[in-house]
Amino acid sequence: MRIAVLSDIHDNVWKLAPALEFAAGAGALICCGDLCSPFILDQLARGFSNPVHIVFGNNDADTFRITAKAAKYPHVRLRGEFFEDEFGGRRVAVNHFDNIALAIARGGEYDAVFYGHNHVFDIRKSGARTLAVNPGAIMGCRFDAQANRVEVASTFAVYDTETGTAQGYRIGAGGEVAPHP
Repeated sequence: MRIAVLSDIHDNVWKLAPALEFAAGAGALICCGDLCSPFILDQLARGFSNPVHIVFGNNDADTFRITAKAAKYPHVRLRGEFFEDEFGGRRVAVNHFDNIALAIARGGEYDAVFYGHNHVFDIRKSGARTLAVNPGAIMGCRFDAQANRVEVASTFAVYDTETGTAQGYRIGAGGEVAPHP
């Protein structure tokens, strides 16, 4: 089973659309938070027909309207701030925050831990068992310690439960999707 892993959309509908098109064949989609506006949930739900699992991030302020929109889509599940589940025989945990997710990954209880928050694409092995995956940000930028905007690639990842590996993808300016890094 392939799982599309997205995070930190921050209302970037222009980069979300090609990610969803590319991910259409995946068995599930996991969003690690920061949709931002409730209308993004509509785009996620309409653009991906298989199960969609979403955790809230620190910029998902209007949880009331996000929840109301999610109720219209039977294949969308809001999972709070943390969830764990099994996909294709692999135990997976999801949280928005990098510091929490990496601590969970170090515990070695899961095959994969997905997270976002810092907008930094990263796939790494944590201990002998766990793959920690930050798909980066669909948004396409991050902010440094002085709150300066730093351009980064718009990225997402696809996790393969058969191999236990993940591959990153970059969304180009014209919407083209290519392997990353």
